[in-house]
Amino acid sequence: MYRIGLISDTHGLLRPEAVDFLDGCDRIIHAGDIGAPAILDALARVAPLTVVRGNNDGGAWAGRVRETEDLRVGDVAIHVIHDLAELALDPAAAGIRVVVCGHSHKPRVEERDGVLYVNPGSAGPRRFTLPVAVGELLVSGGDVSARIVELPVPKTR
Repeated sequence: MYRIGLISDTHGLLRPEAVDFLDGCDRIIHAGDIGAPAILDALARVAPLTVVRGNNDGGAWAGRVRETEDLRVGDVAIHVIHDLAELALDPAAAGIRVVVCGHSHKPRVEERDGVLYVNPGSAGPRRFTLPVAVGELLVSGGDVSARIVELPVPKTR
């Protein structure tokens, strides 16, 4: 079994609670709006890292980060994109089992047409009343499940 940690929308803030959750993962996927290259350096010390660029990622460092990534874990094909509205392919037709995205800051796990869509929400600065969250994929052969975990951080006023 593989445990894939999911994080998105850090916007330059890597919370220790997020790092604690990701510790022990076989791989980490960051779905964009990273905010600073130091975030990537810190996550890469925890586990191998797959990352995509978000709409707020700028500068020379971000230019080296792709807008989409594809990977395979076990028998599961995963497509990573920051903004699901920019998805330019039919995942089911392409043989993709999981699409990981970010952008909205709203955690969500939804299955449609045999494709699991996962947005881990935002692990960075809290936005409005949305939770601060991360997620994980558990992959065993061709089987995959996902869950979202709200991080125990104080609400801002």
